[in-house]
Amino acid sequence: MVGEIRDRETAEIAIKAALTGHLVLSTLHTNDAFSTIDRLLNMGVETFLVASSINIILAQRLVRRICDDCKEEVSYPKKALIDFGIPEEKVDVIRLYKGKGCKNCLNTGYKGRIALYEVMPVGEEIREMILEGVRSAHLKKKSMNLGVKTLRESGILKVMDGITTIEEVLRVTVGKE
Repeated sequence: MVGEIRDRETAEIAIKAALTGHLVLSTLHTNDAFSTIDRLLNMGVETFLVASSINIILAQRLVRRICDDCKEEVSYPKKALIDFGIPEEKVDVIRLYKGKGCKNCLNTGYKGRIALYEVMPVGEEIREMILEGVRSAHLKKKSMNLGVKTLRESGILKVMDGITTIEEVLRVTVGKE
């Protein structure tokens, strides 16, 4: 376990351990899973080392849960829901919620937290792209074509399930999608 990769030296230690067969888990501060590759390359780690040592990258953000004690249904304009990313065919059938605030949530409308996840497996296609020096925007596009869900998409699912609000998802993903 490497607590946090902040510099080239720490990154190289983690990568060398991974290359010798150890399972290495670590943290690295980035906006999303896809930009992890850029961050490591910008630290000066060689492309071939990054490509051959990483199996999976996970990004997460915490959002507040809607308080179950004061949860109430709300409505939004259709265009706002579509712009947010809710599929057009679901806009008329989903039910969206907010917490109005109560003593159990200290009048915030939220109680507890839940994670949004973005999980990017590094398979052969992604490995080849890393070796070619492809940057995060292209890695993101390819990964999404391979089925990776972004943090925003993870949030949209939690909004559609009535767990959190559009505002919460926008708060933690705006400018990151």
